[in-house]
Amino acid sequence: MADQQARPGEDKRPSEIPVIRWEEPPEGPVLILLDQTRLPSEEVELVCTDASALVEAIRSLAVRGAPVLGIAGAYGVALAAARGFDVDEAAEALESARPTAVNLSLGVRRALAAYRDALAATGDPTAAATAALASAQALHREDAEASARMAAHGLALLDELMPGGGHRVLTHCNTGALVSGGEGTAFAVALAAHRVGRLRRLWVDETRPLLQGARLTAWEAARSGMAYTLLTDSAAGSLFAAGEVDAVLIGADRIAADGSVANKVGSYPLAVLARYHHVPFIVVAPLTTIDPDTPDGASIEVEQRPGFEVTEILTPQASAVGGGGGVPLAPLGTQAYNPAFDVTPPELVTAIVTEEGTVSPVTPEALAALSARPRATPAV
Repeated sequence: MADQQARPGEDKRPSEIPVIRWEEPPEGPVLILLDQTRLPSEEVELVCTDASALVEAIRSLAVRGAPVLGIAGAYGVALAAARGFDVDEAAEALESARPTAVNLSLGVRRALAAYRDALAATGDPTAAATAALASAQALHREDAEASARMAAHGLALLDELMPGGGHRVLTHCNTGALVSGGEGTAFAVALAAHRVGRLRRLWVDETRPLLQGARLTAWEAARSGMAYTLLTDSAAGSLFAAGEVDAVLIGADRIAADGSVANKVGSYPLAVLARYHHVPFIVVAPLTTIDPDTPDGASIEVEQRPGFEVTEILTPQASAVGGGGGVPLAPLGTQAYNPAFDVTPPELVTAIVTEEGTVSPVTPEALAALSARPRATPAV
């Protein structure tokens, strides 16, 4: 079950927003999420007491973004175990909630493996639940550490490509603290540039149809004191033509072994524009987003979202209940094509920035070599 509880508005840095957290009140453990469908008008928390509530939160985009989906999936397994539900059944439901995001599957499998190993070793479900929770908490810490390292590597790349600062960066969808255990992926790089005085302007794509750029990225940029401007997705071409974009920074939901990048729909057109206008197109994502079992872009399953997201304008209240209920934009019965993601081929990607370094040019061999490097040890 899940219920909503409003939080008083507080002026805090995005890194301090409790996007996801585990709590253990007297009535039993819960997973608490900042409901992203209600932003920016309201800061509301969604309290999940079982895995089915978390599955619905994932599908409704109350929680979204590749890294935090992995964290949520791991906590979901721990929640099922702690509450005495069927852990395997919960893991299967969680893993299938959003098929394109590989981090979700990885987080679920990691916590499930910890649970099974502890159960086999001790025969004690309580000890197994504790092991699953420890696995989820470790993943949460690791993601925060990875976010900081990605920001450092990404800023170094921007400074290398554009010496002297004054970076004008275009971003798509939302890749900040709302999607991460830390300060995000692509947005974290722009934030790092802002903090050292080298970000001149953050161009924020509106990101239709669910407006994650307008609702979420602009909200994070404003709270961070960044210079930013919002634009409709269709205005990006004229912005490139005017010479106002120095680099594109996006995140990723899955990176295939050949370097093909699945990200929020609208990313591929930006890559084409960037190539034509000789602008670097940079993907920032943790190594967990690289999926060696997906050989190429054609093998990535692209999630298809409900048509009403395109044919209606959804208010935060309508989004929260699901199934439409917004203001109609198109005639009744209009069919809509609404893929959640598109796939950018590696030849259009200037670089992929991870917590362990940068790959450029993007090749299967370079990605495999990067993934095989010894990992930095996260702080405890």
